[in-house]
Amino acid sequence: VACRLFDDGTCRCKDYENRQAKVADCVQLTPENVGEIAWLPATCAYRLIHEGKPLYPWHPLLSGNTKSVHQANVSMQGRVTAFEQDMAHDGEYLEHLIDNEN
Repeated sequence: VACRLFDDGTCRCKDYENRQAKVADCVQLTPENVGEIAWLPATCAYRLIHEGKPLYPWHPLLSGNTKSVHQANVSMQGRVTAFEQDMAHDGEYLEHLIDNEN
């Protein structure tokens, strides 16, 4: 389930500069909190740097190509199954996740 501001074609926020004003629970990653956010994927650059691990070769900081993450098939491009505004109630998140587990 993606944030309502997530563009699943580009895998970017539709309004990055104003995201925290528009989405009350938008999380701003900082060096102080990145180690405490359990849902960050193991491939997340912020997490890897925090853990002292190297970035993957497909990461745009290394490849110099903003599309390399999509080309490596490790982005969320084409994988979003629902947006938060499509969920009628909080319990629907869990139901959706269970139904779309695979």
